[in-house]
Amino acid sequence: MKRILVTGFGPYGGEPVNPALEAARLLEGRVVAEHLLCTRELPVVRFECLEALARHIREVDPVLVIAIGQADGRTEITPERVAINVDDYRIADNAGNQPNQEPVVAGGPVGYWSTLPVKAMVAALKAQGIPASVSNSAGTFVCNHLFYGLMHLLAAEGGQRRGGFIHVPFLPEQAARLNGQPSMGLETLVRGLEIAVAAAASNPD
Repeated sequence: MKRILVTGFGPYGGEPVNPALEAARLLEGRVVAEHLLCTRELPVVRFECLEALARHIREVDPVLVIAIGQADGRTEITPERVAINVDDYRIADNAGNQPNQEPVVAGGPVGYWSTLPVKAMVAALKAQGIPASVSNSAGTFVCNHLFYGLMHLLAAEGGQRRGGFIHVPFLPEQAARLNGQPSMGLETLVRGLEIAVAAAASNPD
């Protein structure tokens, strides 16, 4: 059976949980659109997350790689359209790194498009009553760092597999601590991600 690698970041920024990781853990071992989901945790650390991702890709040998991260202020599940070649961290990562306008990959392209069918994924989510939209900015923190690094790696492979990034809202328990930030329940997140992954696997364009 073909495999899909789904990654989620661990907690950061003083939060005890990360909705990306909590949802990814619940997707482990599920079969979606005749693909087996294999999930892995990634560290919220510049470069280390890319090294870990490369190891997981070698181990799992997936046809699709979908990375997930949390985004404060988001009200929807948001597949990202483009990754940019810049690290400009508002806060330090979990190892204390806080680069200022530095490249993810020195000499790399300015940006990479996702090779996931982002509009089809959003349409599938909305059809099932789950809030979703295409995002045109993955930020400049570790999420974008991972997204860009993933697409750079896949391009270097010659496009033999597809990949991209999805941002998700906070969990309600986080919103309660963070002055009423938008949130989405874990059950809805998991269902939504399963729908999004299925759409990605079923739409090659």
